[in-house]
Amino acid sequence: MNYRSVADLNDTIMRNFHRLPNDVDLVVGIPRSGLLPANLLGLIANIPVTDIDRFIEGKTYGFGATKQWAGLRSDPALRRRVLVIDDSIDTGASMREARQKIRDQVGGDTPILFAAIYGTRDCHKDVDLVLETVPQPRIFQWNLLHHKILNQSCVDIDGVLCVDPTVEQNDDGSAYEQFLSNAIPLLRVTQKVGYLVTSRLEKYRRHTEDWLSANRVEYGELIMLDLPSAEERRRLGVHASFKANFYKASDATLFIESEPLQAADIARRSAKPVFCIETQHMLHPDKLSAAYFGQSVRTLTQKVQRVNQKGGYKAVVRKAAERLLGGSS
Repeated sequence: MNYRSVADLNDTIMRNFHRLPNDVDLVVGIPRSGLLPANLLGLIANIPVTDIDRFIEGKTYGFGATKQWAGLRSDPALRRRVLVIDDSIDTGASMREARQKIRDQVGGDTPILFAAIYGTRDCHKDVDLVLETVPQPRIFQWNLLHHKILNQSCVDIDGVLCVDPTVEQNDDGSAYEQFLSNAIPLLRVTQKVGYLVTSRLEKYRRHTEDWLSANRVEYGELIMLDLPSAEERRRLGVHASFKANFYKASDATLFIESEPLQAADIARRSAKPVFCIETQHMLHPDKLSAAYFGQSVRTLTQKVQRVNQKGGYKAVVRKAAERLLGGSS
C-alpha cells in the first residue's frame, strides 16, 4: 500500500520545484484534489492560482477575493506560461477532460504545461511532467475517506466516524446508551465501508445501527465484540487482538484505526497495513518492506526539524523517558 500524506506532497513539490519552468505566471488546479498542490505551488512561487472554470473566465484567486488575471485576455505577446496541475494521474481521464475544456474555451494561443504530482509511471501521454512515480495500490491523506478502497477496508467507529466517549459517558449503562444514540459525528466517509469493526459490545448493536443509519453511513458488515460487560473487556484487554483477528481472516486490504497503540498492534498481529487516524500515518507490519522504508525516509526530515526546534530535543528525550518509565513527569 503506497501512501502519501500532505507533508509528503509538499516535500515532493519542493524537491521537484526546479523542474518547473521559471516563466509560469499562473497555476490552474483541476478540482478538487488538484487545488491542493496548485495552492501550495502558488504560495511557494508567489504567483496567482485558479481553477479550470475561473481560468476560462479570466479570473484568479487573490487576497481573499476573485480578481482578473490579465494574461489570458491581454496581448498574446505578453502572455507567459500557465501550469495546469492535478494531484495524480492514472488513466488520464481527468486531464484529458481539462485539456479539451481549455482547448474549446480558451484556444491554443496561451502556452500551457500540464503536470501531475504523482503518476503510476514517470511518463504519461496526457501530461508533460510527472513529479514522482507512485504505483498502485496507492492512497493519499486527502482522499482516503472518499476512496473506493473503503469498500475493502475495516474501519473503527469511535474516534473515526464519531468522537470517543468521555470517562463519564463510558459507564456501560444509561450514560453510555445516551452517548451511542447522540454521538457527535467526526469524519465523514463518502464510500460504502466493507466492514465496521469496533470494540463496542454486541449488546449495543441496536444503538449502533440506529446511529449509523441516522448518519447515513453505508457498510457491509458490523463486527462487534461479544462479551458481557465493559469490565470484562478491560480485564481481557482484547481491543486490538479482536480487531486484528477479524482483519487477518477477512479479505480486507486496509484497517483504519483511531488509536496509535492499537493501530500498531493490529498491524503487527494481522500482518497487514493499518492507517492511524490520530497520527495520519500508515503502519506497515514489515519494517523491512519497501513501503515502510520509503515512508520512514520521507518523514525523517520532519523528525529532524522537530528535534532541532527550540525545546525539541528535550521533548524527544522526555517522551522517551516516559515510555521507559511508564508514566509522565
